[in-house]
Amino acid sequence: MVRVIMHGCNGHMGQVITSLVQEEEGMEIVAGIDLVDCRDNGYPVYTNINDCREEADVIIDFASAKATDALLAFGVKRRIPMVLCTTGLTKEQMQAVEEASQKVAVLKSANMSLGVNMLLKLLKEAANILVPAGFDIEIVEKHHNRKVDAPSGTALALADSINESLGNEYEYKFDRSQTREKRDKKEIGISAVRGGTIVGDHDVIFAGTDEVVTFSHTAYSRAIFAKGALQAARFLAGKPAGYYQMSHVIDGQS
Repeated sequence: MVRVIMHGCNGHMGQVITSLVQEEEGMEIVAGIDLVDCRDNGYPVYTNINDCREEADVIIDFASAKATDALLAFGVKRRIPMVLCTTGLTKEQMQAVEEASQKVAVLKSANMSLGVNMLLKLLKEAANILVPAGFDIEIVEKHHNRKVDAPSGTALALADSINESLGNEYEYKFDRSQTREKRDKKEIGISAVRGGTIVGDHDVIFAGTDEVVTFSHTAYSRAIFAKGALQAARFLAGKPAGYYQMSHVIDGQS
């Protein structure tokens, strides 16, 4: 039995995961952490993470970046592996994640879906073929009107995957409104759209002379992220200290 602490249990993703775990064999949520204990989840909920005393095999985190520092300290102290799904972390927090992974198993992913993580691999190959042929790169991401960080962590992960394959020579352009100049060849444009109830939509555009190649991923339900988080939790439970990614989960299942 994989025992889970759900960090951010009363948020949208926390509730989706809570519902899925009820039908998941060999897994249970033993405790939840959230700012407010406002509903009956079927497990104890703590508003202060340090009050949680339940034994667990893994923590699944879908909370706020503001809560990440306390979570990392708790996970390291209790030696509980952590699946970190919260986006919008600062550089300092990412450094703290790296440091925590030297003491406990940490899996950090900007997007938990299988499709997105497969796309990360495909984009590297596409970039190596299309960019030398003169194609420009633009990324457009769309999310619901409640999302507070922009661009999305997934959009940045897509850009990073491309940039890595190109020797990290490209700069990211987030806003063109303050400059009047033509596009630099060594840039990746990233645009964000916020509105309605869009779960998540990402287009990676390779624009060349007289032709355009677009890679698209559309999420129609948050369940795809929740299912990915559960796969990651099963994978990470019992793992030694280290920094893991969804690619490790995918490779481990193949």
